Amino acid sequence: MAPAVFIQKLQKRYGAVAAVKDVSFAIEPGEIFGLLGPNGSGKTTTIRCLCTLAKPDAGQLEVMGISVVEKPRAVRQKLGYVAQEVAIDKILTGRELLELQAALYHLPSSLAKQRVDLMLSVLGLEEYADKKTGTYSGGLRKRLDLAAGLLHQPEVLVLDEPTVGLDIESRVIVWDFLRQLREQGTTILLSSHYLEEVDALADRVAIIDKGVVIAAGTPSELKDRLGGDRITLRLREFAPVEEAQKAKDLLSSLPFVEEVIINPAQGNSLNLVVKPQSDALTSIQQSIQAAGLPTFGIAQARPSLDDVYLAATGQTLMDAELAAAGSRDLKAEKKQSMK
Repeated sequence: MAPAVFIQKLQKRYGAVAAVKDVSFAIEPGEIFGLLGPNGSGKTTTIRCLCTLAKPDAGQLEVMGISVVEKPRAVRQKLGYVAQEVAIDKILTGRELLELQAALYHLPSSLAKQRVDLMLSVLGLEEYADKKTGTYSGGLRKRLDLAAGLLHQPEVLVLDEPTVGLDIESRVIVWDFLRQLREQGTTILLSSHYLEEVDALADRVAIIDKGVVIAAGTPSELKDRLGGDRITLRLREFAPVEEAQKAKDLLSSLPFVEEVIINPAQGNSLNLVVKPQSDALTSIQQSIQAAGLPTFGIAQARPSLDDVYLAATGQTLMDAELAAAGSRDLKAEKKQSMK
């Protein structure tokens, strides 16, 4: 059976900027596949190319065995796409908007009514169906947007940051609904920068950074590849780099320590990979104390997807988010000053 989604060596540039340099992955029918990475990593560009909204510069893209470049109209019939930004006419009611969407899909009127009623029911929108969407909360608008993308019952559903900005209750509703869709055989590509979302929902995941896939597999496989527990050690709130380097050299010599990374984005904290053993924290604290170094804070945990990202890039996903946001702000300020 052909993959539901197949992407190989995708490349896409916008002028001098290489938004996607080398992205490859395949999604099997009936699975939830997570595309994880910070804003600006290339996730949305990859999705836009897949959904025929942007033309790739190079690479092979297929949906249910159909070439995205050669047969874009046929691909659109297989896809449902819910973008990150909700675009809803605030004058229409929820029901009217879904009826309009059904007409755009050319659904017969009797079938359209069934589908509209079904979507309103399963996404908990019946109570609000005949109210103008301008009165909806962010969570309701996102659910309505999701309903619109599912009216034609696509074989592949593509979601770009489906729960960004939602409250906990709305996020849980969306998560439960996506699990139901998977059980019914729908293939889902879920793009997100929420670690817990991808970890909770995805059967497999690809982590993308700066336009390149840096790791892929099931969440458990990716975490198991790292081996051992993770320990975060902060010497001071903002430790001098020389002090952090001294601690790194010291801790690297301990027999149960497999790796030490200095994280400058978090005050030169130290991120350690250690072999599982009950006295790791105690041994580390004793070694640090014997060397005359301070201990501001220390914590131990099992590997996470953020640890996978850290091991591959040298920074956490949150660090990458903040760096990208800072770069955007700097560019905006520079552009403003030139006016």
